[in-house]
Amino acid sequence: MSKMLKKEAELLKSKKKTIKIESPKISQAMTDNSSSTLDIQSEDCIERGLFQDCSIDSRTLERVTFDEVVFRNVDFSQSTFLNLELTDVIFDKCDLSNTDFSNASIHRTEFRNCKLIGLDLSEATLRNVLFHHCLGDFTNFRFSNMKLVNMEDCSLSSSDYCYSTLDHVNFLRSNLDQSQFSGSKHKGIDFSTCEFSSLSINLEDLKSCIISKEQAYVFAGLLGLVIKE
Repeated sequence: MSKMLKKEAELLKSKKKTIKIESPKISQAMTDNSSSTLDIQSEDCIERGLFQDCSIDSRTLERVTFDEVVFRNVDFSQSTFLNLELTDVIFDKCDLSNTDFSNASIHRTEFRNCKLIGLDLSEATLRNVLFHHCLGDFTNFRFSNMKLVNMEDCSLSSSDYCYSTLDHVNFLRSNLDQSQFSGSKHKGIDFSTCEFSSLSINLEDLKSCIISKEQAYVFAGLLGLVIKE
């Protein structure tokens, strides 16, 4: 088999592994609420809105709800949203670097081509969530509860999943170098299409993980084994 055919076969195989999740339910009747700066207050409930090419001032907001909302090229960086609720939401080309979404409740939400460096999702609940082509290094998922989540073509180096619950969480073609999974609860993670030179994970959890032949060298190091060619 030629290298090109082999590559196409591997790509097709990885696509078949993608978990089917529910997409955001977005109405065609959307109100364009765009302005240079978004004026959002604590306990606001924003429904059926489109926000684009704007920013949110760096401040702390509590119990904000977004329902059926699209954010396009919006800057959330350095903001804090405590106990945030997201349902049927799309973030497209947004900057959420160092944003605090801890304890958030996130349902049927997509992050597309977003900058998520240092995003805090600790103790968050995620259901039917897609991360696609995002820059998410140093993202914090510690103590989160994740079910039906796909992470596709993302950079997630040094991300933290310690003590989280991962149920049908799929990592596809993503960089997980130096990420931490110690103490996480999962039925098995498929790392076979991902890139990493090291991972932090409990040895007993390796039994249920799926890895590629090339990655076997990395995990052999965790066991203190030396593989001779």
